[in-house]
Amino acid sequence: MTTIDLNSDLGESYGSWVMGNDVAVLDLVSSANIACGFHAGDATVLFKTVRAAHTRHVRIGAHIGYNDIAGFGRRNLDVAHDDLVAETIYQIGAIQAAAKASGAVVEYVKPHGALYNTIAVDEAQAAAVIEGIKLVNPELSLMALAGSQIVEQARAAGLQVEQETFADRAYTADGQLVSRKLPGAVLHDPETAARQALAFATGQPITAITGESVLVDANSICVHGDNPQALALVEKIVTTLAAHEVQVSHAR
Repeated sequence: MTTIDLNSDLGESYGSWVMGNDVAVLDLVSSANIACGFHAGDATVLFKTVRAAHTRHVRIGAHIGYNDIAGFGRRNLDVAHDDLVAETIYQIGAIQAAAKASGAVVEYVKPHGALYNTIAVDEAQAAAVIEGIKLVNPELSLMALAGSQIVEQARAAGLQVEQETFADRAYTADGQLVSRKLPGAVLHDPETAARQALAFATGQPITAITGESVLVDANSICVHGDNPQALALVEKIVTTLAAHEVQVSHAR
């Protein structure tokens, strides 16, 4: 049977402000990218989400971002190398402490938002993130945008890399994500997202936003937890994959 990792960005609530439906999503996914307090989340949310993931045997990843709560980590920042190394270490350390207190372990790192997109093309910021990960634990894998430059950069530095695709994002004809600034960049229809996820999982081409067929390699498929349709999308994706004998399971 074909297997594919299904991940979601979770733990992004803050204080009394609630984002997404984390518990319900955790019942369906195999990996959880949990916010570490810089772009979203707080100490209580982090700890509760880590514990909830662990009790469901969901793999735990550090969802690190720019120090930008107000912008939800989606604003491009010019961060000095040493600062970005330190901020990477700081965030991983926070989730590792929560994991240790829960009897769990952190297995990978997935950058968020603007940081994720920047290191996909910017070797300097990518080097800072890679350095921070290796200083904490070189056994942590990096989850990165499929086909981006950081994939080979991180592998050359000795990290394991998981190539990620997105069920709920539109793609360009060259296999890149459509900018969130453009209409149609985020997919809200469960049928469309499930069809795209199935294509990723089975190595088939997807349809780009401009109509061309494009093939994108995938180790893991993401559904954003802040998508208002997140739960409906994940439910449809899981049932569609199962109907085609694709099992949702941790990437190894």
